[in-house]
Amino acid sequence: MKVTRVYLDHQASTPMSRHALDEMLPAFSESYANPHSDDHAAGWEAAERVEASREQVACAIGADSAQIVFTSGATEANNLAMLGLLETDRHRSRVVMSAIEHKSILATARALTERGYEVVTIPVDPLGQLDMLALHEAIDERTLLVSIGFVNNEIGAVQPIKAISQLCRSAGALLHTDAAQALSWDAVSVDEMGVDLLSLSAHKAGGPKGIGALYVGPAAADRLRPIIHGGGQELGLRPGTVPTPLCIGFGAACSSLPSTEQVAAWRALTVSLLDRLRALVPDIHVNGAMEPRHPGNLSIRLPGVDADVLAARLQPGVAVARGSACTSGLPEPSHVLRAIGLTAGEANNCLRLSTSPATTEEEVAFVEAAFASAIREMAKVPTYR
Repeated sequence: MKVTRVYLDHQASTPMSRHALDEMLPAFSESYANPHSDDHAAGWEAAERVEASREQVACAIGADSAQIVFTSGATEANNLAMLGLLETDRHRSRVVMSAIEHKSILATARALTERGYEVVTIPVDPLGQLDMLALHEAIDERTLLVSIGFVNNEIGAVQPIKAISQLCRSAGALLHTDAAQALSWDAVSVDEMGVDLLSLSAHKAGGPKGIGALYVGPAAADRLRPIIHGGGQELGLRPGTVPTPLCIGFGAACSSLPSTEQVAAWRALTVSLLDRLRALVPDIHVNGAMEPRHPGNLSIRLPGVDADVLAARLQPGVAVARGSACTSGLPEPSHVLRAIGLTAGEANNCLRLSTSPATTEEEVAFVEAAFASAIREMAKVPTYR
């Protein structure tokens, strides 16, 4: 089949896997009962489907199903992890995070500041790696929570969560990580990582939009409180009727994640794409460390190229991103790119391309040709400087 369009924005959202879709569809018409209705068989059946899905999500991260709280996505999970700990320990009023966290973490941190909490932001180096010395100095007996994203959504940088966990344990602080960008490729293990709270999003890993989860470990279970109130569902932490079809889709996606071999091939294809683009723009620069890195992430800076114009000229053939989807429409440069030392002008030369395990060599060749055509056209006008 001739390639006419290529989607390279998988870190914003992935297409739903065929398996997840096939599992979900019957639930819209056959498991429509409220899973919290315990007076009849239809409700019991829906509840069984939800619990089976919860088990699949838990299995994907090495957790117990009783530790999984379904949410509307990672953003809600992040909010619950941070705001749900308010005033649970009056002797601890410090929250620590990195300078490259997801917007949902940054915004929640601002809300904590308004409520009297001290928020300490840890810098990263030019490769997007956390300053571990600064982190060590920030974590002490006053620290309630440390929230560090496992895999960055813009530059693909991977943080040493296990080492961070050891620092938290030594000070009695809880550790939360947003692992939304890790589920689709990394062997996430809550025990190995040593986290107390972990956020997930289905649509970043072949599942449906509108569903996510928060893992709540033993140290956090007795301290976390709901941030919205209602019927007491989801361990009393997240009230409201859970969407049975979405839970099923999330569970199915977790049961069909790529193998180690598939992830290796995925990474190799992304490198192949980078090599092709470098042949077009020899001075192209990759933002973030090449290892460890999300296998599908290519955050690139093309010196002298207006990324807004380039992204527009690639339409409708190639879907790329200027930054993360959560910052789209905002006029200021990406806070992640600024945090790794780029100037506002350099940030404006950056694009994020994100492949998937299903991306093909034919699609990569199509993207190469599309970039070549767009850059040639841009060279004819003043926007290419």
